[in-house]
Amino acid sequence: MHKRVSAPTKPTGVHIDIDHGFLHSVETGGAVDGPGMRFVFFMAGCQFRCLYCHNPDTWKLHNGRRVDVDDMLREVRPYAGFLKFAGGVTFSGGEPMMQAGFIGNVMGHIKKEMGLHIALDTQGYLHTGVEDEWFDNVDLVMLDIKHIDPEKYHAITAQHLQPTLDFAERLKRIHKKMWMRYVLVPGLTDDAGDVNRMADYVASLGDIVERVEVLPFHQMGIAKWDAMGKEYTLRDTPTPTTDETEAARDIFRARGLYTA
Repeated sequence: MHKRVSAPTKPTGVHIDIDHGFLHSVETGGAVDGPGMRFVFFMAGCQFRCLYCHNPDTWKLHNGRRVDVDDMLREVRPYAGFLKFAGGVTFSGGEPMMQAGFIGNVMGHIKKEMGLHIALDTQGYLHTGVEDEWFDNVDLVMLDIKHIDPEKYHAITAQHLQPTLDFAERLKRIHKKMWMRYVLVPGLTDDAGDVNRMADYVASLGDIVERVEVLPFHQMGIAKWDAMGKEYTLRDTPTPTTDETEAARDIFRARGLYTA
């Protein structure tokens, strides 16, 4: 059992307006953000400060462009016909649930008007701010669990693990399909014992888990850290080798989980 670390029961510091939000950027041809080809909304704002974040420029909510629902629909509408059969729309960030009211509003319009597949890329920390019905328009949750040990999780993210695990259990209760994402960082998340504990936990979630994505750490975000004048402590951390990444994936495969 995981030791519970004190955590808030209601999210604070989030954007609550449902008529407008803050958009950092978009990707019109995302190939790694859900099934098929994705139109990706990278929303601004995140409460986490992950040591290996490759988008630290999305941390501040108001670093994004102020947009309303019509602005968001205009972004994706030209691609809707293609996305209908090729993939769908993914809400990522930053942390999209920082703007859950607005995102929920936009998802409802996209689903009703365009009928597109919708994925939510999240760490789940803020899930207590929405009702179960909020997820009705979400076809897939891509849940990022950054570590299975509460103290190590806090050291990496500056936030608590338990809300994310509570969210995973909630997805199990409402039977919402999910992909679990795990970034493999040498010296931080690659200990075999920790990966085994993570695999045991993910396997316990049952058939809602469609796949596990073990993502090798990279240094692609380092220029953003430098540009922002922030100390990047993983400057000398290597990218895991293919063999190391496959070894971690094998631990999940040993539990019958599909990995990629």
